[in-house]
Amino acid sequence: MEIFSNDKIYDFMGKRIPFLGLSAILVIASIILLTTKGLNFGIDFAGGTIVQVKYEQKAPIDKIREVLADTKYKGSSITEFGTPEEVVIRITGTSSGLATDIGDEMHKILDTTGNFEVRRVDMVGPKVGGELREKGLMALGLSLIVILIYVSFRFEWRFAVASILALAHDVTIAMGAISLFNVEVNLDILAAILTILGYSLNDTIIVFDRIREGIQTSKETALNLITNESVSRTLSRTTLTSLTTFFVVVTLFAFGGEIIHGFAFTMLVGIIVGTYSSIFIAASFLVQLKFNIQSFRAKEAEKMKKQKEKDKMRAMYEQGTV
Repeated sequence: MEIFSNDKIYDFMGKRIPFLGLSAILVIASIILLTTKGLNFGIDFAGGTIVQVKYEQKAPIDKIREVLADTKYKGSSITEFGTPEEVVIRITGTSSGLATDIGDEMHKILDTTGNFEVRRVDMVGPKVGGELREKGLMALGLSLIVILIYVSFRFEWRFAVASILALAHDVTIAMGAISLFNVEVNLDILAAILTILGYSLNDTIIVFDRIREGIQTSKETALNLITNESVSRTLSRTTLTSLTTFFVVVTLFAFGGEIIHGFAFTMLVGIIVGTYSSIFIAASFLVQLKFNIQSFRAKEAEKMKKQKEKDKMRAMYEQGTV
């Protein structure tokens, strides 16, 4: 199925400066948000306790705050969770300073607020939260390093640098959106960020593979023209893949429930930004890095020459002439 005609070549590289400018604005805005507003770390990374409560009627949030104000849980955050009948109580502090069974304790404290049931109690100590945060950042860093090595081995170092810059662009903007909309950052958000890395890299590698193929088969010497043709040839595939993934994630966001909203939101931003960067940004970085077509063709020709010599020697050996 083709959305865009394979016979039409779009001038993506002719408009790369405006797109790079737009990306620069989004990245700078995201960095400003992350440094000033920061991220809203959930209990997975910050430590604390979450108590999910479901009432038979609309949850009396003001009354819950009033009751908790006279207890050691004063200052807890109470927010609606999915439906008006459910609330989540977020309690900061270590689990060691809390009662053995906080669910029973909450039953006693909130007894006067109506008929309800405690549906979930999650506890994470600050030390464990710190370790999870540290390991999460380590996983992100190691992913980028492995990607850099993989792309350098498969393509050429400029391809690797361009892909890493594109991935850093995607992750920074996604995290900026998380900060802007105050999405709670837990392990599921980290999983979404790592998924975005894989998704965006897959699209970028396909575009780069087509560019490399174009360099090897085309007689054209202008990288801009080869890049335009390569990106145009993969445009239908990139769009279709992104749309199908986008519709699935939209369904998760709309009907998956409150508990998966953060993950689905992060994935939505990642799919949009990843598709945009695969089409407009990754190849633009490659052009900006002054990739040399003649040098690349010479290296590829030398590789082919050596491979032919190896094949010839192997054939001679198999025939017993060596």
